[in-house]
Amino acid sequence: RCGMPSQLNFPFLEKLRLRTIICLLPDELPQHFSTWLGDQGTLCIHLGERMQTRSPWKPVAEDVILEGLNVLLNPANYPIAVMCSLGRHQTGTLIGCLRKLQCWNLTSILEEYRRYAGSKQRQLNEQFIELFDVDLVHMPRAPPKFFYAQDVDSLGRDVPAMRMPSGNL
Repeated sequence: RCGMPSQLNFPFLEKLRLRTIICLLPDELPQHFSTWLGDQGTLCIHLGERMQTRSPWKPVAEDVILEGLNVLLNPANYPIAVMCSLGRHQTGTLIGCLRKLQCWNLTSILEEYRRYAGSKQRQLNEQFIELFDVDLVHMPRAPPKFFYAQDVDSLGRDVPAMRMPSGNL
């Protein structure tokens, strides 16, 4: 997760060998960034184009979050980055909904959102995350490996440490 990178960030991003970037920026992509994406062969899924305007009074649209989660849950898109203008609000909302899908408790989800948003946290984004209906998300049969936290059972075997959301396979 990050904000819109400048040219100074490109060498670092190149080391990540990103296959996909989810961009939640409501504006057109800067030309230097579009050129860099093409040079790297990185797919940019620009979901922010569907957001009409930037407004602190309007959270990210539910259909944008659902599409973003579908992209995040497809292992073929990895390595992946999620970005918006500053990496705070739209990115934080998408990641917060992902955490809810991962069955994190709400306190931990909002703590992570606030850590990245700093003093600019938005109550509407937090409320959106809290009320987000995870049953709207189609879970793939094989989500990315990171999706499940790993734990060890009494025999020392790796096991998922959380339950799979029900009813949407």
